[in-house]
Amino acid sequence: MHKVIYILLFVLPAKIFAQPAHYSTINAHSHNDYEKEHPFWMAWEEGFGSIEADIFLVEDELLVAHDSLQLKRRWSFDSLYLQPLLKCVNDNKGSVYADNKRVLQLLVDIKSPALPSLDKLASKLQQYPLLINNPSLRIVITGSRPSPSLFGSYPSWIYFDGDLKNSYTPKELERIEMVSDNFARYSSWNGNGKIPESEQVAVKSIIDKAHSLNKKVRFWNAPDIINSWYGFMSLGVDYINTDQIKPLGTFLKQLQTPSPMK
Repeated sequence: MHKVIYILLFVLPAKIFAQPAHYSTINAHSHNDYEKEHPFWMAWEEGFGSIEADIFLVEDELLVAHDSLQLKRRWSFDSLYLQPLLKCVNDNKGSVYADNKRVLQLLVDIKSPALPSLDKLASKLQQYPLLINNPSLRIVITGSRPSPSLFGSYPSWIYFDGDLKNSYTPKELERIEMVSDNFARYSSWNGNGKIPESEQVAVKSIIDKAHSLNKKVRFWNAPDIINSWYGFMSLGVDYINTDQIKPLGTFLKQLQTPSPMK
């Protein structure tokens, strides 16, 4: 059944945008990764450049969940993400991926109050010395975050997700790895056809602003179909936000496959 879906995905006449050549799975972001069939591993096997985990601080333990109703599962951040990352680093002689030039961004979306949760996370990560200050792993905090004025008070191996609509001082920008926002803030596009011209101008403007600051861009609550992937690549979005790990992985790998000579 999955093979049929993949075949349909790539034969549908959805390619309205020009095909950029520089995108690969390193530009893919696994949204709410813990809700996938195989958290962490599915996105890692596809070579994704960014993986997202939502966490709550509950009774001095970091639990992975999207909302409070899911906390009863007691899924631990250690077992779902930190231990698999450690295994990868051990297996790959110090790197998350076998290709030590590839970098994985672990986007930690804090759902509980920022300060105690982040303090606990920093303490937890210090128990994994092979992960912190590892050039192949970038730990980025989103969701509940401290005031940007406090970013510099956290360990140098912790970075932050900025908000596209906000402005930051040069010092604050040093600790911001990328910037994100709700796509619906800028456009009502559902991924079909082309983005309305006025909305495209607004989206491109905010992307260009981020790029002028040397920051990568991700949109959440965005269309997640093949035509929207082409659209976001044409606009220069750095991380394509997806809930469809294997289809997007296949799509991006196909972009890297040279066309046969005619």
